[in-house]
Amino acid sequence: MVQNTRRDFLKKTAAASAAFLAPKLAAGAIGANDRVRVAMIGAGSRGQDLLKQIAAVPGTQVVAIADVYPRRFDEAKQIVPGIHTFGDYRRLLDLKDIDGVIVASPLHIHARHFVDTLAAGKDLYAEKTMTWSIPEAEQCLVAARKSDRVIQIGLQHQTGGPYADARKWMSDGIVGKVTQVDSWMSRNTPQGQGQWVRQPTSDCTAQNVDWKAFLNGRPDKGFDAYRFMNWRLYWMFSGGNVTENMIHQMAWIMGLLDLPLPTAAYMSGGVFSEKDGREVPDTIAVTLDFPDDVVVTWQSTFSNRRYGLGQRILGRDGTIEYIAGANDMVSGKSDEQIRFYPESVNRPNGAALTGNSPTPSHMANWIDCMRSRKTPNSPVELGYRTAVVAHMSNLSYREKRRVTLEEAKAFRPEF
Repeated sequence: MVQNTRRDFLKKTAAASAAFLAPKLAAGAIGANDRVRVAMIGAGSRGQDLLKQIAAVPGTQVVAIADVYPRRFDEAKQIVPGIHTFGDYRRLLDLKDIDGVIVASPLHIHARHFVDTLAAGKDLYAEKTMTWSIPEAEQCLVAARKSDRVIQIGLQHQTGGPYADARKWMSDGIVGKVTQVDSWMSRNTPQGQGQWVRQPTSDCTAQNVDWKAFLNGRPDKGFDAYRFMNWRLYWMFSGGNVTENMIHQMAWIMGLLDLPLPTAAYMSGGVFSEKDGREVPDTIAVTLDFPDDVVVTWQSTFSNRRYGLGQRILGRDGTIEYIAGANDMVSGKSDEQIRFYPESVNRPNGAALTGNSPTPSHMANWIDCMRSRKTPNSPVELGYRTAVVAHMSNLSYREKRRVTLEEAKAFRPEF
């Protein structure tokens, strides 16, 4: 008969802990039937959306989350019961039995979490925009190229059915030479209620928030619950609507046309919709000059949502028009649709086309690539190029002038 001694118990406990902390497979060797174990840094509203997405992917398990605000722990557990929680993300990265990490922290901390996740040997899903600045984008690109990790950027439109349809039409050659692309995004809120504004909850206090970690090296002027909850409104933490929304459409356009970095950017606008103390503009007009004679424009307002969002690829032989969320004047309904219209002068026998490809899960694409070690739909190179576009545009707005690529790359932003 075997006696159960305290020493035996401690050995078994240590073995169990080691099983949790030790890698179940060599890095990059996830089998088709192996459960993929992921963790998340930053479990706010966007992070919780991503938690729901990853939890719905078959063969995955969310193991842990890290956040500087403990309120997020209970909220996340409502989505994924039983997960481990950490106030310090570095403890999460120390877990060996993690295959991939989702970074959904505020924009100004993306680069730190991006680089540290790769250094810990984890595959990475990094929310857009990839970084807060161009120097950070350069840093992350270097780290990614030195790594063998699978990296997906949260530019979800690249996995969409409309994008697949547009790519096919472009590859079929029915669009012809493109010299101009027009894009837009419009929203509205009740008067007096600015876009993104959230009131701090009663437990959002200096005692409950790791303010120093949140600041990520920015000057500390004392805990500010309003700025913590509404970081998207301030340059110190955010790139505003350009890094929240324009980035998706720029990725769609640049990916579709295989555009390199732009040669110059000009952005005008201002805080016109709601004078609520925000620093980032709510009314925007951007013009981007690209090599090979291509101009891309983007317009946005937070004062009217009639036309939703969309982009028109204007080719010599035809037009690709993608529209989502625009309100029909008669029915008041909105719909997502992508269509091709031939230019009769150059394509007289062409037919109008309507895309109908399904939209699979962007998160599932990441998981599939973690298994296959293939390149995801939104690779780090696209994340880098779109980040540069966003920051060039914002720099132009803040400098009140046209900014070249060389000027933007040489600029070192201050807090």
